[in-house]
Amino acid sequence: MKFLASLAVVAAASQAVSAHYIWNTVIAGGSSTSAAVRQPVNNSPVEDVTSPSVRCNVNPGVASQTLLVQAGSTVGFKLDNTLYHSGPAAIYLGKVPSGQTAASWDGSGANWFKIAEFGATFSPFKFTADGKSELSTTLPSSTPSGEYLLRVEHIGLHVAGAPQFYISCAQINVTGGGSGNPAKVSIPGYISKSDPGLTVNIYNPVPTSYTVPGPAVWRG
Repeated sequence: MKFLASLAVVAAASQAVSAHYIWNTVIAGGSSTSAAVRQPVNNSPVEDVTSPSVRCNVNPGVASQTLLVQAGSTVGFKLDNTLYHSGPAAIYLGKVPSGQTAASWDGSGANWFKIAEFGATFSPFKFTADGKSELSTTLPSSTPSGEYLLRVEHIGLHVAGAPQFYISCAQINVTGGGSGNPAKVSIPGYISKSDPGLTVNIYNPVPTSYTVPGPAVWRG
């Protein structure tokens, strides 16, 4: 019986690991590449929203490219899998500070703003990102030209009180931009551990409303 119980534990652990995923490809203007993505070293989530690792994952690899992206075009990310865990998602831009490049910047400081979020629908309750292998949005046409980190996050809420962050960053250079001036936040610091969008139990009672954690979406 102990042997069978051990097998059950191993099987459950294997299923949990197989449900992890990596945002390994960036989408821009109808094309896609992995060369501009700071590739995560494995498919494990970040579990501490106060850690600097919540910016671009834990010690991600070096991207070999900074991708030219036209303001007003489609941007997003693709997965190496499909989103198995239920939870919200968002896409952020981080404006590279003066004197640095997308390749050199570590993402620190109040330079981030959200350009898209993927929340929930109700009756029945469901996160709109569930089961997706790609998330994309329109880069606001008034986004100022210059270099940025494009960041995607999916927050797995399948274990109540223990959110899991699946994150990647890509290096981009926005061209043909405008004069927009979105309010900016720091990452970490953009979400509190006690945010109701992180602490919610999505199974019991079933939510009748839901707000995606983080700042409001800037649409230009």
